[in-house]
This record gives sequence, C-alpha cells and structure tokens, in this order.
Amino acid sequence: MTTTSWRADLGGASASVADVLSAEDVESLPPGYGMLVVTRGPNTGSQIRLDRPVMSAGRHQLSDIYLDDITVSRRHAEFRREKGEFHIVDCGSFNSSYVNGQPVESAVLSNGDEIQIGKYRLVFIRSS
Repeated sequence: MTTTSWRADLGGASASVADVLSAEDVESLPPGYGMLVVTRGPNTGSQIRLDRPVMSAGRHQLSDIYLDDITVSRRHAEFRREKGEFHIVDCGSFNSSYVNGQPVESAVLSNGDEIQIGKYRLVFIRSS
C-alpha cells in the first residue's frame, strides 16, 4: 500500500486551487474519479487521487493519506466512493472534520468543496 505523507511547518497562507491545479490535471482523471488538492499544509499543491472505494486519512503511518500533525487524529476520516458519489466520514476525531467551514460527521462532497482536517486544507475536485 502506498502512503502519501506530508511533514513540515503548517503555517502560512492557503493557496488557491487555480494556483496549484491546471485544467490538464483535472482532465487526466478518469471519468467519475475524485482528487484532493492540498491548499494549506506541507506540500501545498500535492494531488491525491481518490482511486479506491475507501481511503483513510489520519496521523497513523498506515493511513492511505498520512497527515503528520498533532492536530490530526490517528484515524481522523475516511473518503468513500459510493454509488457515484464521494463522501467524507469523520471517524470520531478529536478536532472534527470540516467541509466548507462546517463540522461534519458525514457529508457528500461536491466539486470545489474545501475540507479541513486539523491544520490541513484540501479541495475536492471531481472529473466529469
């Protein structure tokens, strides 16, 4: 299993999606797939393809999306693809998961939604 990890200072301003993502990046996604783009946190601009039915995000080293910061729970959230929709499900994290600034236990993601997990900010992009 491949683990994507980021380790560095989480301070600083957020980048916009337009600053870090091109139209070619979105077009390279297979139809119906989703992607997360890091807009705040280490490796701003990194792209994570949501290419499995369930992908875990957290501070645990075996997480599919490894977010190495004390503000992130070991098992913080899951990203799920179900019946053509993408969902985020909080796994009982200490600091909650947020979509567009609102705390969520579970939410359907729409293109352009901003997700906050600890100090990380990610934007959800979906191919057409």
